[in-house]
Amino acid sequence: MKVLFDTSVLIAAIIEPHPMHSHAFPWLKRAKLNEFDMFVATHTLAELYAVLTTLPVKPRISPGLAIRLIHDNVETIAKIIPLSASDYISTIRRMSELGLSGGAIYDALAIRVAQKSVIDKVLTFNIGDFKRIWPEGIDRIAVP
Repeated sequence: MKVLFDTSVLIAAIIEPHPMHSHAFPWLKRAKLNEFDMFVATHTLAELYAVLTTLPVKPRISPGLAIRLIHDNVETIAKIIPLSASDYISTIRRMSELGLSGGAIYDALAIRVAQKSVIDKVLTFNIGDFKRIWPEGIDRIAVP
């Protein structure tokens, strides 16, 4: 089975005090045990780094710790899927056609990765955005 992890799920899985940690962490643990193939979009790495280093937690997550967390929890176990320039352009056009704006573009890029990689399940806590962007894939979108 191919499972794409959204940034929202990775943050919850990695950060123990996160309110959704108990829901997300078992999926990360299963990925580390090779129970399924874990996929991540390349832009998710940057988004993950940005969120980790700005989370309002004490102590703050330093850039050095953030890269270690990404290495240990994503880089070493996930298939990291890049998008081409034409993928970005077609995704932006799709967002425009749907009348969607703002940060939902990052969810749309993750969906483009899911489509390109023929993903079986997309894990996200932003279920509403994902369903609006990819209604034809609604049966593949899930909350952990």
